[in-house]
Amino acid sequence: MIKLLSILFTGLLCESAGVVLLKKGIMQIGDVQSYTASEILRVVKSGLTSQTIWLGIFFEAIFFIGLLVLMAESDVSFLWPLTGLSFVFATFSAMWFLNEHVSPVRWVGVAFIVIGAGFISYSEHAKEKPVVPAAAPAAVTPK
Repeated sequence: MIKLLSILFTGLLCESAGVVLLKKGIMQIGDVQSYTASEILRVVKSGLTSQTIWLGIFFEAIFFIGLLVLMAESDVSFLWPLTGLSFVFATFSAMWFLNEHVSPVRWVGVAFIVIGAGFISYSEHAKEKPVVPAAAPAAVTPK
């Protein structure tokens, strides 16, 4: 369980870093002025050449790889809701690295996410463990 939570925590940190970097990259590109083919091409070209956006994609890919590892080792009904903690990490990251203001209503939402993740984690811990049948004694062959 500690290994699973360590991978999840690391993945959530990478996911938050990816989100912040993608936001910074798109802010460097600038707003879409119109929805014409030339403007969309400008934004796509700028995005493809932005080191910040590529770094964001890299961190998102690390999160995705961690998620695949975790899915191989745990129930989706346990794991997937815990990935909702990425909203918590992203909120703190946006506040610290992007200087975004987080309203009290958003903090209430973050608190609900943390409470929900706590319930999910507790349910996994309290889950009945399957009983492993004892090995049958080896048959003794007469000599």
